[in-house]
Amino acid sequence: MTSASTAGASLASPDDIDIAARALLDGALVVLPTETVYGLAARADSPDAVLRIYDVKGRPAGHPLIVHVADGLAALSGVWGADATALARSLAEEFWPGPMTLVVPRGPRTPDIVTGGQSTVAIRVPSHPVAAAVLQRMDELDPAGAPHGVAAPSANRFGRVSPTTYADARAELAHRLQPRDVLLDGGPSKVGVESTIVDCTGVLPRILRPGGVTAGEIATACDCTPDQVRDGASDIRVPGSLPSHYAPDAQVVVSPDLQAAIAFLMAHVEAGGPVDRIGLIAPASDPTPEGVLRLAAPATSDDYARDLYAALRRADTDSLALVLAIPPSDDDGPVDAVLDRLHRAAAPR
Repeated sequence: MTSASTAGASLASPDDIDIAARALLDGALVVLPTETVYGLAARADSPDAVLRIYDVKGRPAGHPLIVHVADGLAALSGVWGADATALARSLAEEFWPGPMTLVVPRGPRTPDIVTGGQSTVAIRVPSHPVAAAVLQRMDELDPAGAPHGVAAPSANRFGRVSPTTYADARAELAHRLQPRDVLLDGGPSKVGVESTIVDCTGVLPRILRPGGVTAGEIATACDCTPDQVRDGASDIRVPGSLPSHYAPDAQVVVSPDLQAAIAFLMAHVEAGGPVDRIGLIAPASDPTPEGVLRLAAPATSDDYARDLYAALRRADTDSLALVLAIPPSDDDGPVDAVLDRLHRAAAPR
């Protein structure tokens, strides 16, 4: 296993990029930094390589994966995707590279193991410079096979909290990797939650999973309303859509405000619950109740999204039994994504 991280480094070197690209072309796995979260990448047109993703993550068969590419428009033109609509192309031009995934009819290079046997494929172009460089280097090393793509779900065991730092990704999966696999350090993820997944097979865009790009931003780009974009009823299966997901070992309770959180805390204590193993994730304007460990104090919903997974992972590192979470108080930014992740983390398992 090759580790491409050095103390204090924030980006992998050109040699690290080359090593990772060659490893992927040879069928190995790469822990890959992206702007959303760290991913576990495999060459998307190699069913054997992709199968290892499922094995390392403990991911159930049939769960579709996202194909990450360097050249999005080329990927949509009969390679990874096929018959992409004008809607898909306009969203690609507006939001790629970035934290948006487009669901389109699958192309001839996309195997069943990536799509979960569906007739559609999810594609995105990451904006993180390390991820972009690895994908570009794959195309340079094997131009006959370009545009190359990697299937890359989050670099964590299935159902657990996604990692947003190299250290968390390494702690999560290093013991499951083989000597030929590679881990790349790209610094902390800037967005902090997974990409927005948008169904582009119809007339209007439909969000199937909220993420870093908001419903309002998509609605503005497509001249429709945010409510139309949020109408995500669909038979298409996408990653991160199970009721319980992104969950720490600690119990997560979502409260609408600090008063409700304190009331829950008092009832918890009166019922004999431990008072020294409780964490709080709440907007910076909310004070921390006495005896509670503050896990995150984000000032905006963007901060909340960026800090959320690290806070949930810290809850387990510190062996907390309970995490109280108060959602963002502002209306701008990835509020839908934060609420989605909080409620999935809090869902019964």
